[in-house]
Amino acid sequence: MLLAFDTATPAVTVAVRDDHRVRAERAVVDARRHGELLGPGIGQVLAEAGVSPSDLTKIAVGVGPGPFTGLRVGLVTARAMADALGIPVVGVCTLDVLAADVVCGAPFLVATDARRREVYWATYDEKGLRTDGPHVGRPAELVWSGLAFGAGALQYHDVFKSAHGPHFPSAATLCALVAEGRVTILEPQPLYLRRPDAVEPGARKAVTPA
Repeated sequence: MLLAFDTATPAVTVAVRDDHRVRAERAVVDARRHGELLGPGIGQVLAEAGVSPSDLTKIAVGVGPGPFTGLRVGLVTARAMADALGIPVVGVCTLDVLAADVVCGAPFLVATDARRREVYWATYDEKGLRTDGPHVGRPAELVWSGLAFGAGALQYHDVFKSAHGPHFPSAATLCALVAEGRVTILEPQPLYLRRPDAVEPGARKAVTPA
């Protein structure tokens, strides 16, 4: 019994799957309430699926790239639950999850919003295998004229002129990728790609008497 969730984008998405199918899933888009939404979302999908936490055998979590605060909520929750239940936890690149829902038959780019007028992005071949990335950068600096998917691409439609949905990753897709072994498994560590806004203050400068 696999529990999966991702908080690396404005979408807080949760799903639970048995050996054959997704039993329940839930997604709420709110860029500022990851901490408030994830716990209740997990409780709701477990209840809908008729599953208790003790029934879980593995947890899968999206590791980003994504903004620091939202991403931390998902990673901390996944690792704490796995430790409490004594089960393994695995990580998956959030962009790979989003790319798995793309069907286009040609190379494509996936982008999510990185704030600061930047996007997190990666490119994939026509089979959906990642060929470059993940990276973070300004859309105008990317040399890409092909198909693009994701909320980041749609937000900068003047640059990504062939932008389409899906907008956000799906926890149901994350479940399928992990259960069926169709994705690169990572350690449950965050892919920030840049330093967080909040940093420890540096040492105070020495003050010499006049």
